[in-house]
Amino acid sequence: MFMTDKDGYPASCFNSPEEGRPPKVKYPFVDVQLVGVDGNAFMVLGTVRRAMTKAMVPVSEIENFTTEAMAGNYDHLLQTCMRWVNVS
Repeated sequence: MFMTDKDGYPASCFNSPEEGRPPKVKYPFVDVQLVGVDGNAFMVLGTVRRAMTKAMVPVSEIENFTTEAMAGNYDHLLQTCMRWVNVS
C-alpha cells in the first residue's frame, strides 16, 4: 500500500510539496505527442512550437516558451515542455 493525499494522488507524484499535487499545465488544451518523435532537442522544440501555433497560442507566449526551454540543458527543455503543454 502506498500513501496518497485526500484527492488520491500517490505520494510519488508530488512535484510540488507546497501544493501536494503535480503542477498545472499552462496550456492544457495543447496536446503534444513526443513518444516516437526524434528526441533531438530542436525536433522536440519545433514539435511543441508547431502544436502551440496550431492551437492559436499567442506568438509572444510561444517566444516566451522558446526562450525558457532553451535556457538550460536537455532535461530543462523536457521539463519546460511538460509545464507548458500536455505531453504524451
